[in-house]
Formats: sequence, C-alpha cells, structure tokens
Amino acid sequence: MRLTINFLMKKSRQKNNGEIPVYVRFTMNSKRVELSTGIYCHSDKWDDVGQQIRGRNESARILNNRLDKIQNEIQDHYNKLKSSGEEFNVTTIKNKLLNIDESKGILKIFDYYLNSILEKLDKGYSMETYKHYKSSRKRLAAFIKYQYKKADYPVESIDYKFLDAFDVYLKKRFKVHQNTAWNYHKHLRRVLNLAVSMDHIQKNPYNKYKVDLKETHREFLTSEELAKIEEKDIQIERLSAVRDIFVFACYTGLSYSDISKLGKQHLQKGIDKNEWIIIDRSKTNNRCRIPILPKAKEILEKYKNYPKNHNKDLLLPVLTNQKMNSYLKELGDICSINKSITMHMARHTFATSVTLANGVPIETVSKVLGHSSLKTTQIYAKILDQKISEDMSMLQSKLSEKRDKNII
Repeated sequence: MRLTINFLMKKSRQKNNGEIPVYVRFTMNSKRVELSTGIYCHSDKWDDVGQQIRGRNESARILNNRLDKIQNEIQDHYNKLKSSGEEFNVTTIKNKLLNIDESKGILKIFDYYLNSILEKLDKGYSMETYKHYKSSRKRLAAFIKYQYKKADYPVESIDYKFLDAFDVYLKKRFKVHQNTAWNYHKHLRRVLNLAVSMDHIQKNPYNKYKVDLKETHREFLTSEELAKIEEKDIQIERLSAVRDIFVFACYTGLSYSDISKLGKQHLQKGIDKNEWIIIDRSKTNNRCRIPILPKAKEILEKYKNYPKNHNKDLLLPVLTNQKMNSYLKELGDICSINKSITMHMARHTFATSVTLANGVPIETVSKVLGHSSLKTTQIYAKILDQKISEDMSMLQSKLSEKRDKNII
C-alpha cells in the first residue's frame, strides 16, 4: 500500500494572463486524488523533472516551501492512518488534508433511504417494502459489527472485498439461500446508488461485483388439484373461510396483501359494464384491472354480509398471512395434495392453470397480475413448457407400452 505524491501543471485551466495552476496528485492502490495547491506559475518557470518552481529568488523559494509543506502534510496523514491499523484510501487522506469530516457511513445513508421510504408510503412504496429494507439494514449492521468491530463503515471504503465478505457472512452465519442473499445485495446496491447521487462516492462498487439470481421452481396447483380444494366439503368455519379466500386468489391473481385490503371501493364497472376489481398493487403500486370471474363473484356474494367484514370495511375475512398459510397446509392434508400450499401459490395458480393453460394471451395475464415487465410473466410460460414436456414424456411412455403389448 505505497503512496506516491506528484506535482503537475493543469494546462487546461490556464488563466488569461498565461498563469497555470499547480495541482498535487497522490496515488495509492491505483486510485488517485488531484487537488489544487493554490499556486500559479507560467510554464517557462515550472520544472517538470524537479516538480517545483525554477529560480533562486525569494518568490520561488516561498512557493517551493509551500509545495514541500503540502507534500509533508499528505505524507504525515498517510503515516498516521497506516499506523492506526484502520482501513483507508486516498479519499480518507483527502478529507484529512481538507479538514472535512469523513463522508457518511453506509448505515447513515441507509437510514436516510429508510426515512425516504416512510415519507413515500402509498406513493410508490409499501410498508412491506419498508420492512424488507429495514431487515437488510439490520443484517448489514450486524455484518459491520462482526467483521470490522465498528458501529458504521465509511461508504467510500466499500469495495469488492467488502461486498464479497458480506455475501459470505449472509450464507455462513444465517444459512440464507442464493436468492435471499441476492435480495439483501439488491437493497444495498440501491442504497449505494443513492450514495453516488449524493456525491459521497463516484461509482457503485456493485459495478464490479455481480450476484447471480438462481431460477426457482414456482409451485402451482393443477386444475384437478384446484377442483379438489373447491369441491371439498369443510365443516370447520375458519378452514372453510381460508379455503374460499385461497380459491378467490386463484381466480383473481391477487396477492395476500392486496386481498387483505380489498374493499367496496375496489369494485367498479369495467369497460364491458360488468363488475371488475380495480386496485393498485401494494408491492409495486401498479394498477390491476381484473374482470371478476363467476367463481370469484360467488365467493364475494357468500361473504357480503359477513359480520367480521363490516367492522373493517373489507370484502373478505382475511387473517394474518402466517395464520392463512398455516391453515392452508392443513387444507392440503385434508385434500390429499402433496404440496406446500401458501397464499402466494394461488397467484402462481392463476397465472398457470387458470389463465395461460386455458389460452389467455400472456400480455393479458401480465396486465391482470400488475407486472411491470412481461419478462416476469414469461416465467409462468416456462413453467407450462416444463409441464408440457413432462406430459409428453408420459404420453411417450404410454405409447411405447401399447406398442410393446401389440408386438407381444
């Protein structure tokens, strides 16, 4: 970690009288900083080799002393920082030289971002988004305390090594999967983009550090499995209500957070004069326009005068997401479905078994789901391709069996 200090003339900033400013450049670990010394000189008075003012007159001596003083001061700051044992870079030296505080720590910038989200709730951000970012901030703070024994970490010191250590920490300490780690990195990357916008750093270190997102298998119910759940006679009221809400989600594509806030104001006349659900998604704030299918309409009618709904001005008696998912697992056992049923699976089922599998164009499905990009919806099309492949393989096996029997 060697420091080199040089003086040079900035000819691009020459004054009208021919004087050129002298700059100091100090470099360390292939990174450099250039600062004005406040000294001006004509080109014929500057010694490029000696990096000083030519001449032995009083004026040249005073200016060269000033250059020596600047060089010594930079070297002193470097020596002190190196002996302290703390990590530093050329920006740290620059801040010491200019008597300015270190740029804000990453956690302070993270807090600024969190406050910004709070101020924009329901105006582009949801409480769920805030909670996710707050969780990422907690993990980052724990990492900094564990790895560097600090309460915060200078944002300008974050580099490839820091990001890689954070990734290792998440996977070893908390046993998170690749895609969960990807989400933590996604939040930190956005906060670092904010740091760039606020001029705390020049480039986002994630430009060099890449985190892969693994393709996941999105579980969904087949048409036969969905029919099993719909037709199951359930005498337990709480389980029956949870079943109905799940089926409603399967026929509307709405997420748990959107169904939990669904009220009468979201029922409006559509372009065909029939009743539609028009709602802004909690996650993305994208507007969803959903024609109400008969099965979904039947469930809304069933709970039209349900007492628990009137107290909260809601259309359906939605429990907490945790309780809903717990009861749905119980429902899966009752219906002999060997899948981990969750509320989010209903959204996947709507995209696959209810719409795409029945010929609804992918562009329409994307609009109904409120996706920002068609690429997100295309994931479900890939799932269907996989199902087609599996079905065709099964068909091939059956055809082979029949052919073998005929031969025998």
